[in-house]
Amino acid sequence: MLRLSTLFVRTLREDPSDAEVASHRLLVRAGYIRRSAAGVYTWLPLGLKVLRKVEQIVREEQDAIGGQEVLFSALQPREPYEATGRWEEYGPTLFRLQDRREDDYLLAPTHEEMFTLTVKDLYSSYKDLPAMLYQIQTKFRDEARPRAGLLRTREFIMKDAYSFDVDDAGLDASYEKQRLAYQRTFERLGLPTVICQADAGAMGGSRSEEFLHPTEVGEDTFVVSDGGYAANVEAVTTLPPEALDEAAIAALPAMHLEDTPGASTIAKLTDLSNEAFPGKGRVAEDGQWTRHEMLKHLVYLLTHPDGTTEPLVIALPGDREVDPKRLEAAVAPAIATAFTDEDFAAHPVLKKGFIGPEGLGLEAPSGIRYLVDPRVVPGTSWVAGAGEKDKHAYDLVYGRDFTSDGTIEAAEVRDGDPAPDGSGPLRLTRGMEMGHIFQLGRKYAEALGLKVLDENGKSVVVTMGSYGIGVTRAVAAIAELNHDEKGLVWPRQLAPADVHIVATGKDAAVFEEAERVAAELEARGLEVLYDDRPKVSPGVKFKDAELLGVPTSLVIGRGLAEGTVEVRDRASGTIREVSPAEVVGAVLAEVRGA
Repeated sequence: MLRLSTLFVRTLREDPSDAEVASHRLLVRAGYIRRSAAGVYTWLPLGLKVLRKVEQIVREEQDAIGGQEVLFSALQPREPYEATGRWEEYGPTLFRLQDRREDDYLLAPTHEEMFTLTVKDLYSSYKDLPAMLYQIQTKFRDEARPRAGLLRTREFIMKDAYSFDVDDAGLDASYEKQRLAYQRTFERLGLPTVICQADAGAMGGSRSEEFLHPTEVGEDTFVVSDGGYAANVEAVTTLPPEALDEAAIAALPAMHLEDTPGASTIAKLTDLSNEAFPGKGRVAEDGQWTRHEMLKHLVYLLTHPDGTTEPLVIALPGDREVDPKRLEAAVAPAIATAFTDEDFAAHPVLKKGFIGPEGLGLEAPSGIRYLVDPRVVPGTSWVAGAGEKDKHAYDLVYGRDFTSDGTIEAAEVRDGDPAPDGSGPLRLTRGMEMGHIFQLGRKYAEALGLKVLDENGKSVVVTMGSYGIGVTRAVAAIAELNHDEKGLVWPRQLAPADVHIVATGKDAAVFEEAERVAAELEARGLEVLYDDRPKVSPGVKFKDAELLGVPTSLVIGRGLAEGTVEVRDRASGTIREVSPAEVVGAVLAEVRGA
């Protein structure tokens, strides 16, 4: 059994200074984890017990669908990642290092390459497939801003699984098995999740879904509609207005330039338009100009994985802002940073505050890439910069007066925006990514030469799926969901012990009875945490019990002389008295009947 007199733990009465969220604060205070460095944590004995129970649930559900567990090294050679392009694509998030011979290695952020190469090494026939392999392993990503304890770290434990199939039908079947396994896993962990369409990002592939746990401390934003649509905000596609045909476009008023002194922002341009051209707006019923009619141009510098850079101009309605996460997903693996004054000086064609589509585009003399929001469709009319100071173009029609190099999904998504599938208005919700599943397809198999002979003796490229769960993040999410002002309140299936026995007072008979009960409960298969500290006050012991969060506590103290002991439920706070003769049966019933 675990005895607090010898257990490697120290509880804290004060919150750690860097704690932002409850899970971080309580896991440190209760002695489950300790900070080693920014975004790096040590797991102490009680925390490790919870972590292993989460891992075991994940492992059981993977085994149940035919998954076979393996374990790859965290230290990986450079060559496979170069073959797939990810040595550069991962950019600064990759931990790179060299050995004494100056050979390049990395600390793996994920293991697609190793899984692919291992299957290639061992399998060569369709008869070997399908195959499902998984591991529970430490990953490393150099997060720019690690925060919130275990919720965003630079070293973390993840379950990653990979399916290998001969054809797309097999991949669909494997994907569905994992999808259902994930639903069961999160149900057993007690973590409500919403399955959302997601962006594949650097992983690549086609179908991609995230399992997001709704929580205010989550760093992800997702949307849902009453009609059942759900997606990570990065994956939401804009429902564009209907485009006009050539005849309708030809009937629109001609574009004209106007003086707009000092109108270098959308707000100033809108106010000036209402002052100089009252009643001429086309959106509002009263003819007022609105920001939606203004075409905002934002300029970014794209830095590609190979270090090359290029400017990118994005046009979107003036009442929208760019969402940094949507922009990041849209330009990946490049990194986008806002243009600086120095960048504008290097590109004089871009007149800050008065940028318009004139002269932009890969086919234009400037060669500057120009992308527009999906709401900018043929026949839509705008007010935009004319490319010179204090000038704007009015009645500027897309498809007649200007075009672009394409569209980009970078504008913010708002409450009330229409769902792309027509299922109603969207609602924005905060969430935390707990799992992510991908249909990778043949990207990694083609890059690394994973082929098998099909039933006709023809060599075919294997198709793959990838399935990840953040195990350490799950511990934090469970703690975030299960606590009160006194401390942690673990779900019974994940608690570090089944029962926390608290012996109070100085009477030797109390400690003798506590020893007897602890030994008997342990013999009956329960995990026991026993507070046997002889010179610690009852108040301190009770506070520690509340902080540690074991679901059932047994208090053996002064009531023993009157023939009673207390059984306490941590979640409800209820206390009931039972006799020493009944206590073992009462605790067994509570633990096993829960």
